Amino acid sequence: MTSAWRSSVVAALLAATVAAAHAESADPDLIFRKSTTFKLLTPNDKLAVYGIDDPVVEGVACHYTAPEKGGLAGAFGLAEQTSDISLACRQYGPIKFKAKFEQGDVVFSERRSLIFKKMQIVRGCDVKRNILVYMTYSDKLIDGSPKNSTSTVPIEPWGATTDVPKCSDYLR
Repeated sequence: MTSAWRSSVVAALLAATVAAAHAESADPDLIFRKSTTFKLLTPNDKLAVYGIDDPVVEGVACHYTAPEKGGLAGAFGLAEQTSDISLACRQYGPIKFKAKFEQGDVVFSERRSLIFKKMQIVRGCDVKRNILVYMTYSDKLIDGSPKNSTSTVPIEPWGATTDVPKCSDYLR
């Protein structure tokens, strides 16, 4: 096997891995980015704020802030991103459940490195208080990651609607 052929195979595998990492789930809406560290000839490190809608619970949106590494590795999508992700979820309209769900169902996930790390936002229901609970965490194939953030959404009437659904009615 020649060195050039081996290099092209490695490059093709790397490109396929990057494409698969980006196809993990639907793209979140980028709200804005803010540079945090200046880098002279390569992209800066940034904090990026993204928005997502809960695919099962209409009327709830979550926003998360994630650090994005700059430099050469960040420019080519090869940097392993840190696990420091914050989360805030809010009711923005009448809440309607589209389907039943289980405690800890994944609402959104995306890769934070080429292979080893994935960030997830999961949903649960505090039955006693009728509150939706969202948690984001980052898992790593080998070592795990204790970084996490939690946000809650009390289910309340919206506008003229007085009917308030119970999240417990939609648990599987």
